[in-house]
Amino acid sequence: MTTIAKDFRTTLEMIKIEHTLFALPFALLGAVLAADGLPSLYQIFWITMAMIGARSAAMTFNRIADKEIDARNPRTAMRALPAGALSIRFARVFTIASSLLLIVAAWMLNPLAFYLSPVALGSVFLYSYCKRVTSLSHIVLGWCLAIAPTAAWIAVRGEIGSSVPLLLSFVVLLWTAGFDTLYACQDFEFDRSAKLHSLPARFGINNALRIARGLHLAAFLALIALYAASGLGWLALVGVLATGTLLVYQHRLVKADDLSKLNAAFFTTNAFVSVILFVTFGGAMLIK
Repeated sequence: MTTIAKDFRTTLEMIKIEHTLFALPFALLGAVLAADGLPSLYQIFWITMAMIGARSAAMTFNRIADKEIDARNPRTAMRALPAGALSIRFARVFTIASSLLLIVAAWMLNPLAFYLSPVALGSVFLYSYCKRVTSLSHIVLGWCLAIAPTAAWIAVRGEIGSSVPLLLSFVVLLWTAGFDTLYACQDFEFDRSAKLHSLPARFGINNALRIARGLHLAAFLALIALYAASGLGWLALVGVLATGTLLVYQHRLVKADDLSKLNAAFFTTNAFVSVILFVTFGGAMLIK
């Protein structure tokens, strides 16, 4: 039993289950906006299952694809697969099971969600190979997370029919690309030596930080556009202002000559952004 519990804990660490805080609130927000209030418990359950399946499949497939690269990088050498804590066979089975969970959840929601589920899976699998060929891998990751709010909207309505979910997805895309660019700064030297592509590896840390600021500025402007399009009130405006403040704070933490606070900027700030927007925009919809 102890071995099972240890393997379960190692699996959760491998897929970084805590990072679900970044994406799940956006999916739930998409569902709330689509429902003009609270979705049904049935919809909430299957949207959550779809998110768990998609994210678990994405992270595990990424770990499989990057096993040899992770083994050479001192920062990632102790991850479960390169360290031998979990087997490749287990990871492959877990990826298949997680993918099936997403597909089943989409089937339980509505036909359009089911038909589009391979697009979500294809996107997250493609991302795992992007650093081998393009510095725009951060944008591809943004696209992968940006699927969540529009997918949840489709899960509730069975169609799009509005600019609101697309604007929310655009916010998520730009926001994710910005913080992933920041996060990649810590692997600047390794990526160059391993001939991997990233914005820091291509342009240097100073320029990468500028690009990240530009992406987050664009995300904030897209958030203002979302606020205008949604027609929500003062509480949503509080969310816009709080998000802008957190983005500024995040960039004040990270300096080109001092990346020691990068984890605080990445984990804490980003979790707050998604939760704040869910509470404020979702709450404003309930008030409305």
